[in-house]
Amino acid sequence: MCYYLSPADFNNKPSSFLSLSVFLCPSSSSITAALQVSISLNKVELSVGESKFFICTAIGEPVRLEWYNPQGERILPSKRMALHTETSRSRLIIYNAIIEDAGIYRCQAVDGVGHTVEASVVLEIYQRLTFRDVQSPQEFRHGETAEVVCDVISSPVPVVVWYYQDKEITEEHHSRLQVLPNNNLQIHQVTKADEGVYRCEASVEARGEIDFVDIAVVVNVPPVLSVFQQSFNATADYQESVTFTCMTSGSPDPQVSWHRKGQQLEPSEQYIIIRLDGGRSMLTVRNIRQADGGSYTCKATNKAGSQEREVFLKVFVQPHITQLKNVTAVEGSAAMISCVAEGEPLPDISWRRAGDGQTFVDGDKSRDGRFEVRGRHGKSVLTISGVKLLDLGRFDCEALSRIGGHQKSMFLDIEYTPKFLNNHTIHYSWEGNPVNISCDVMSNPPATMLWRRERLTISAEGTANTRVHSASGKSVLEVTPMSDRDFGRYNCTARNNIGVRYQEFILAQADVPSNPYSVRLSAVSQRLVTVTFMKPDSHGGVPISYYLVQYKEAGSQEWRDVRSHSIQTTVVLTGLEPNTTYEVRVAAVNGKGQGEFSHKENFQTIPIREPSPPAVHGQRGMGKAYRLGLVKQDDGGMPIVEYIVKYKTDKEEQWMTKLVPGANDFAMLQPLQWNTRYEVEITARNVKGLSEPTFYQFFMPQKPDITGKKSLFSGLGLGAVVGLCLGALLLLLVLVDISCFFLRRCGLLMCITRTLCSKKTATSGKGKEIEEGKAAYLQSKGSCLKTHQCVFCLLFFSFPVNDPKEPMEALPLKEENGKESLKPDTIEIKVHGDNSIHTKVDDSKE
Repeated sequence: MCYYLSPADFNNKPSSFLSLSVFLCPSSSSITAALQVSISLNKVELSVGESKFFICTAIGEPVRLEWYNPQGERILPSKRMALHTETSRSRLIIYNAIIEDAGIYRCQAVDGVGHTVEASVVLEIYQRLTFRDVQSPQEFRHGETAEVVCDVISSPVPVVVWYYQDKEITEEHHSRLQVLPNNNLQIHQVTKADEGVYRCEASVEARGEIDFVDIAVVVNVPPVLSVFQQSFNATADYQESVTFTCMTSGSPDPQVSWHRKGQQLEPSEQYIIIRLDGGRSMLTVRNIRQADGGSYTCKATNKAGSQEREVFLKVFVQPHITQLKNVTAVEGSAAMISCVAEGEPLPDISWRRAGDGQTFVDGDKSRDGRFEVRGRHGKSVLTISGVKLLDLGRFDCEALSRIGGHQKSMFLDIEYTPKFLNNHTIHYSWEGNPVNISCDVMSNPPATMLWRRERLTISAEGTANTRVHSASGKSVLEVTPMSDRDFGRYNCTARNNIGVRYQEFILAQADVPSNPYSVRLSAVSQRLVTVTFMKPDSHGGVPISYYLVQYKEAGSQEWRDVRSHSIQTTVVLTGLEPNTTYEVRVAAVNGKGQGEFSHKENFQTIPIREPSPPAVHGQRGMGKAYRLGLVKQDDGGMPIVEYIVKYKTDKEEQWMTKLVPGANDFAMLQPLQWNTRYEVEITARNVKGLSEPTFYQFFMPQKPDITGKKSLFSGLGLGAVVGLCLGALLLLLVLVDISCFFLRRCGLLMCITRTLCSKKTATSGKGKEIEEGKAAYLQSKGSCLKTHQCVFCLLFFSFPVNDPKEPMEALPLKEENGKESLKPDTIEIKVHGDNSIHTKVDDSKE
């Protein structure tokens, strides 16, 4: 079999690089049939978005068929380009063609010896008439220059005509309307009268293609706002109300909001906001206080702008006393008592002595001349000369105006015998529980205090079960009762240089609390209930620590305990069984112990039912996925077993189903289709059954654009690319020659080695002369031999013709007797006029 190697067999290298054609006839006389390739179509026109397939057929014995795109890259199967290849037939399918798919596609066939034959097809793609994301309606503000966008594309460029009210828009008839070079319609100083539907019509004369889109133009008018009344009066702290009203107009109808001090007011118990037809909005301020005075803003807003108007609220404030202090005076000296009040308007101030009800106003002076009042600008001073013990006590300051009045009291303290301040004289405790009995005294000068028990003085060091803690104006006796005799009467004596006072305290034995009552059950569900009750009438003399709630199933003997949080009278019972009757009772516990239980109350939990529909919220996932968040509502008394998620596109009838475990809080839907709207139904299931479905919709966007990547050599010039290719080929030839040297014992490197080695001379011996003569003979013909072997090895090793499964044997180059040596005259090289080389074995020498 002979093989013809042309320049195309060398990986399609340029003819300037290799211009030789070689015949190889290793051992067979058969000739391979010529390889031919054809494509079903030569030239095809497609519009953007259409699909097409091409069939490539090879005649001969190809080992592979490959397709190459217009960029010279081998086409690999993808979602848009599919390949179906058989032995001598390959089909290329292009789905949803885009502009970038245009160009020359090549089908290349390669046979077993590396022959390459290809065919090509030209694909031309044009853009059909297409309106891109034309919005309708398009909104503009009154008085501005509007530009109605009509984005239309095609190849060739389309002709666009605008129509309004079935008439073509031309500059001759519409001076304010103009069609811009970008096909948009411009309207100067647009008004409400320009609203309506405009038609954008595009046509391509070359293909007779025409289409249109109707665009609604909306003109928004800024709000106009007015108020009926600018200012209002009100009185604080009299539960008065004031209503502000503002009127608005505009297009679209403005949204009206009320503001105060830069913050928008929201409807509440204090602020009532009512919006009526006709653009009227009313704000009512209830229970007016002093802080409510000032300005309020009515703001109207729509798409065209906003406008604000202010209204003012003046609040009259009833009098309020801001300064009045207790005064301590020394008997016989002078005392000055000051009272300061504020209000709108400023109030008049008067005094009253609580002991006898005597009153004093500005400018008054008592008969004995000891009491005198002077006042100015909301401040009044009561001066008492020659203070006596009978002046000790409370004085009332009263501020009055036409709005109202305010009264406060102060205490005039005079140095006198000690006075006990604590009226709490009975204390409760029990054996082993310490209790503090406090003796509080007000005196001037300070008094000394002693504790007595049955006429015996308790020392400051105390006894085994008593201790005394002293501070200024206060003495605390700590008693730890150990037996009944420690309960009884204790006496506190307070003494100063003016006199002595005594106060008796009783330490009584505490008791457990009485029983709580009015036990009520509320918020009963499958597994919990809220228990409320009233505090007991008696706490036993010491504070209650907590409440003990006991409950059990009806018919059971085992009570379960639940303690209240601190002294709260509400307890929630959890972990109950559905559809079960329970008994409950409550007892109060103080430091002494647990009191009696209340009356038992019965209740029954709700049976288990189906769960409530889940709440759903969604967000985009990665790639073609969508994440649905699942929020459990009422589970019906049993855990959610699973969520049943059904989804489909809005164009399909068949639902797809996904089961999500009840413990999950989301469901991932994938893979989904790009640019598609989906409908979803989600149902929760427990052991009782299914909930009502929750409906949800979402939209998958367009597929992301991942084109635009640059090739490896896109930044290099043509000369640089050719240089890199030549360098790579030269490196390949060197590697092949080295491989020939070690594996075949041939090649240029072997030629050089043998030539150098043949120059060595023999030193002695007749036998060596014979060998020397033989070497001389081989040397004389070696140049041709080595050259033939170099070319043959290079070509033969680069393009093997033997079975690749069998190892290739090295050629024998024995010199003994010359029987198996490769003779120089067995290879013939012919150089033809086209500079090609034909190498063949001489048959006559066989």
